[in-house]
Amino acid sequence: MTHVPPPFDPELSAALDLLKDVISPGLALDEIDDVRQGPGIAMLADLDLTWDGFFEVEDRSVPGPEGAPEISLLICRPTAPSGGTGRPVIYHVHGGGMVIGNNRVGVDGPLAWARELDAVVVSVEYRLAPEHPHPAPVEDVYAGLVWTSEHAEELGGDPGRIVIAGASAGGGLSAALALLSRDRGGPRPVGQLLMCPMLDDRNDSPSTYQMAGLGVWDRTANETGWTALLGEARGGPDVPAYAAPARAEDLSGLPPAFLDVGSAETFRDEVVAYASRIWQAGGVAELHVWPGGFHGFDGFAPQAALSQAARGAHVSWLRRLLGS
Repeated sequence: MTHVPPPFDPELSAALDLLKDVISPGLALDEIDDVRQGPGIAMLADLDLTWDGFFEVEDRSVPGPEGAPEISLLICRPTAPSGGTGRPVIYHVHGGGMVIGNNRVGVDGPLAWARELDAVVVSVEYRLAPEHPHPAPVEDVYAGLVWTSEHAEELGGDPGRIVIAGASAGGGLSAALALLSRDRGGPRPVGQLLMCPMLDDRNDSPSTYQMAGLGVWDRTANETGWTALLGEARGGPDVPAYAAPARAEDLSGLPPAFLDVGSAETFRDEVVAYASRIWQAGGVAELHVWPGGFHGFDGFAPQAALSQAARGAHVSWLRRLLGS
């Protein structure tokens, strides 16, 4: 069987050409340290997270999972008075293939939503694989959600209007978080916003083969990320849903979901399948497949027309969900 890839959007293809000397579609285990120390992560320290004073910014250490270290939360609150009502809270989980990143990665998107919707952003830092394999990342993310729910009012937020959100690995961890919180009787987010989420450790869908060697995260990189998280269990019969949400047998009783993905990326088929299974379980999901989009295109090429459409869809869904 041949695996002819779908074409990239012309505007995004031009952006990929500019990125090709900086970002490789593949990633090997022995390259993780170099990527972590690359200029991209270092530049995050220079971001103006206040957005010219719109947000008050705080880094806070809070209790991690039992017996584990504290976790760091980046908390961004609008400085203007809230009018006496609790603001929505966007609980953000960063991407990075389970192996790179910190709570600054990708937070510009949630900050843009929060500015439009008058919301609080809490972005969680979690331990990374392979040094900290499953369940360390999702347990950190869960501990941060529990703290955020318990302290939302202190932050000017409404504990009854928490949305969990993330892209790539952060989208996968957000989906896992929704499952874990449901099953533990933990905090009940009002929605889950899953952008190009990393859901399936099996790495064997048609789109993983179609996009091999293309874009910014191909099946080689995907195997590296999942192997770092799961070790020899990756792809086998005993992977839990809290590690790879595509493995979940029961997708009922979850918060309403927004899922999006590019048509020209590794994760396309697993995201479409996950949305379909939410519907089949009687749940609520909105799915967007952006034609010609590569993985994370709206972050790499934010001015592109397709990126603007995707970012507009995120805000539109949040506005309808939150009644803002």
